[in-house]
Amino acid sequence: MSTSGEHGYPDTGHTRTHLPGGDPYGGAPRRTPRSSSRSLITVVGVVVLLIAAIAFANRDTSSSPNTPAKGAPHQPAAPTAASGTTPVPTRQNGIPAHFPHTKQGAESAAANYAVALGSAEMFDTGWRHQIVDTVYASDTAAAKQPAMDRAYSDEKFLANIGLAKDGSAPKGQTFISRTIPVGTKTTVSAQESATVEVWYTSLFGLSGETSKNPVTESWYTTTYELRWAEGDWKITDFQQKDGPVPVGRDQRASTANDMTKAVEEFGGFTYAR
Repeated sequence: MSTSGEHGYPDTGHTRTHLPGGDPYGGAPRRTPRSSSRSLITVVGVVVLLIAAIAFANRDTSSSPNTPAKGAPHQPAAPTAASGTTPVPTRQNGIPAHFPHTKQGAESAAANYAVALGSAEMFDTGWRHQIVDTVYASDTAAAKQPAMDRAYSDEKFLANIGLAKDGSAPKGQTFISRTIPVGTKTTVSAQESATVEVWYTSLFGLSGETSKNPVTESWYTTTYELRWAEGDWKITDFQQKDGPVPVGRDQRASTANDMTKAVEEFGGFTYAR
């Protein structure tokens, strides 16, 4: 299967791409209606395809010292600058692991786990099992795994996104499923649990001259419920909603060759600080 793999699962050296726009891949519209495949995953209560975020890419939106405050005071977004804390030194199944038992550690965990869950590797049974076992608490993973297997192997689901029954892309096309981080916000922080909201954009589709499902972008916010378990932060539940969605710019769409080349050449990131 041609994938947009990154972060070590597997080590393909791929990551972000140039966004398509205008009239990509021989007449297909830039934005297509959301396929019923994603609705299927939501209905069965399993992980949505495009969950990702970066824990620390928030811009400082506090007011200038010369600007009078308006309305109720608000908590400014966390700065992008590194905290100085050593990033996690270990990986489990290619995913950063053993995050600090802190608020910052919970945000790093949510960001990295979201990227893994939004990757193309989720369409490979072996990799999917490893990812789910890594990012979810063990009891949650055991409950989620059967429903995920049913969803990701559903023939109608796979046909809607242009993949074969085994989850592989058609010959001459590259399957892209990636999440691009924007920022995170912790809404609940306790000793053994945390709730982290992740805002992200995603790329999803098939890159190739004959693709009928060109790569498009979407925006979501996912709220992760995390629990300190097994010496690490682990997911116990999540909720997803659309947006906030920015106004798109009128940019010329990249060719299918340019899109595929970008996916193959640009390396990935992890989101620990």
